[in-house]
Amino acid sequence: MRILGLIPARGGSKRIPGKNKKLLAGKPLINWTIELAKTSASICDIVVSTDDPEIATLASSAQVKVPWLRPKELSTDSSSSAEVAIHTLDWYESHVGSVDGLLLLQPTSPFRSKETLERAISMFKDGRKRPILGVSTESHNPIYRLTPNGEISTADILESGSTSRYGDSVQRYRPNGLIYLNSPNDLRRTHSFLGENAIPLICNSLIEAIDLDTQEDWDLAELVARFRH
Repeated sequence: MRILGLIPARGGSKRIPGKNKKLLAGKPLINWTIELAKTSASICDIVVSTDDPEIATLASSAQVKVPWLRPKELSTDSSSSAEVAIHTLDWYESHVGSVDGLLLLQPTSPFRSKETLERAISMFKDGRKRPILGVSTESHNPIYRLTPNGEISTADILESGSTSRYGDSVQRYRPNGLIYLNSPNDLRRTHSFLGENAIPLICNSLIEAIDLDTQEDWDLAELVARFRH
């Protein structure tokens, strides 16, 4: 099975300026994900999609493909990951060859493990190329909520007359950004990584799930990186 690795890395970032090329523990953020992707024998090739010439240079130096600078219409805050993936797929399959799956790895999750990566690929193979989505277990109590006036309420959470308790509630999950894996056919048909019958890849590691969105996230990542070294 041929799986194409895609690392999307825009140059623009409002909360952490230039974060994809910013040094995390002395190494450009994007390199953390490139190095992990290169450890998998299941990934036939790695493409970095970026609109930033400096990021393109970093990625080329790491010996992965940077065939173009991403078009402006795919480099806005509202651009979807699926559209970026389809743009990459169209180029790759017309210039290099067909693939069975596209694995999107965001640079903002620098601590995802090789085990998690390989588990996702195995699930994709065993699941007959159904979409794989990285998720974490929701840890908050889904029964109670705090109202604007500071009162604890169960309104709108439990149905009228329900006797359900917290321990009996349905477990909830949230996407954690670690892994997005789908087949070219499903991506092109649905324009989404949340295609029909997606299989959740559950990862509850707090470290792996660190997603760099704010400066506080970055400060935490620096501490984790230094501790692990």
